[in-house]
Amino acid sequence: MSTITVVPKSDSLVFSPERIQEFQKKVFSFYQKNKRELPWRKTTDPYKILLSELMLQQTQVNRVILYYDKWIARWPAIDALASATRAEVLQEWMGLGYNTRAINLHKAARKIVTEFDNDVLEAMKQYTEIPGVGRYTSQAVKIFSTNADLVTVDTNIRRIFIKEFHLPDKVSDKELWGLAEQCLPKGRSREWHNALMDYGALHLTAQKTGIKPKTQQSRFEGSDRQIRARILRYLLKETMSLSELEKTFGIEQMRLRRILDKMVTEKIIVNKNNSYQLNE
Repeated sequence: MSTITVVPKSDSLVFSPERIQEFQKKVFSFYQKNKRELPWRKTTDPYKILLSELMLQQTQVNRVILYYDKWIARWPAIDALASATRAEVLQEWMGLGYNTRAINLHKAARKIVTEFDNDVLEAMKQYTEIPGVGRYTSQAVKIFSTNADLVTVDTNIRRIFIKEFHLPDKVSDKELWGLAEQCLPKGRSREWHNALMDYGALHLTAQKTGIKPKTQQSRFEGSDRQIRARILRYLLKETMSLSELEKTFGIEQMRLRRILDKMVTEKIIVNKNNSYQLNE
């Protein structure tokens, strides 16, 4: 087990250069033998990378590939997506799950076009203003599109660091991001992060390591998420009254009303005279 030094009052983890180089060599060696050929790795277009990052959230890679290719064929640039209707966007997204990601992506596209002159990278500098984009995603877009000497930490990378450096599960985000900075091979950020993704997805998996993510998906079958998805499917086709929705879904009225009210609050749908429709 490697020796770890904690620097007082800094919340930093410090490892020797030799230990860092050993880790880099292990990850790159695995990557050279096992790297995945993925469509978003063949582009440096920030829009396409942003799209892939949002699609990949809580969704398996093989499913994303099919949707990604169809999406790019239909909306090859961010201004094309911004011009689409919400109904069109949701229809294309159906089956990927977590439909608020599609809504946020659509909102983000419109904001980037109108307020950032189509410049995705400029928008990522102010990611807190972009719907659905957090620190990880903003950094990932910059890394994979420009190869900038930046780092990002997702669930896979967190798990790798915990396992390889024998860290406690409760290690802080600040410590992990600091360790990521130490591990970054300068000038190879794009390749390094692709290597980390494959190392975590194919080798140091959650099942193999037993390391759980900080947040876990709730059960889908019978959940509010499943009902929300079904509601959207119906409302993409037609406006429906509350009584029609009650008859269609056959669930307890109070639960259905709660789900619908939340979707209205989130501005996904609107209620007009007790009939529900998609919010454009």
